[in-house]
Amino acid sequence: MGRLANKIVLITGATGGVGSTVAAAVRAAGGTAIATDLRGKGLDHALDVTSEDNWRTVAAAIERSHGRLDGLVNAAGIAALGSIEDTDIETWRRVLAVNLDGSFLGCKYAMPLLRKNGGVIVNLSSVYGLVGGGNLVAYNASKGGVALLTKSVALSGARMHPPVRCNAVCPAFLDGAMVDGIAAGSPYPERIKKFMTSDIPLGRLGKPEEVADLCVYLLSDDAAFVTGADFPIDGGLTAR
Repeated sequence: MGRLANKIVLITGATGGVGSTVAAAVRAAGGTAIATDLRGKGLDHALDVTSEDNWRTVAAAIERSHGRLDGLVNAAGIAALGSIEDTDIETWRRVLAVNLDGSFLGCKYAMPLLRKNGGVIVNLSSVYGLVGGGNLVAYNASKGGVALLTKSVALSGARMHPPVRCNAVCPAFLDGAMVDGIAAGSPYPERIKKFMTSDIPLGRLGKPEEVADLCVYLLSDDAAFVTGADFPIDGGLTAR
């Protein structure tokens, strides 16, 4: 039957490297993946995670079509290089809007559907929501916010009957479009990618499939006693 048999899971950022891999993993585990993103092929709903009206519309559509939700994976996210001195306010606001506001709105508007039968939220934070980086000021702030948002939602959800669990997955940088985009914004893209890799004790970037497998575990009943936790998946980066 699979770990997620009969479970309905909404995934944001489902055309991205992590989101698309999570959606595929949910289906492979027997669940129904509701794929959302701004645009792209194979989506169930178009969704701008920064738009409260969009969230209301999508939540209402899921209520009509399914009547409930068993899981939410807030996988939509963006990154930008920049220190406190060279990050402009527009970049700051955009990164915070997508990464933090988007996760907040997802938790808020999914909660009435999740609490019907008990459910699970998995927020994609980052290892850089746990440790700092001198040239990741906006990303650090947004993902650190996601980590503590997760704990607050978990404590609130634990009081519900049945409970709604909430955890944060905190990857190091992963092979894929986000790392490529960060590197491309530098005059020395190969040097940037080499630096990202050299900072990880296991000597490589992570894989979206590894993150997706962890998400499936957290969405499943196997993790029924797990809530309010940060899960680094970082090749040992935070062990130092």
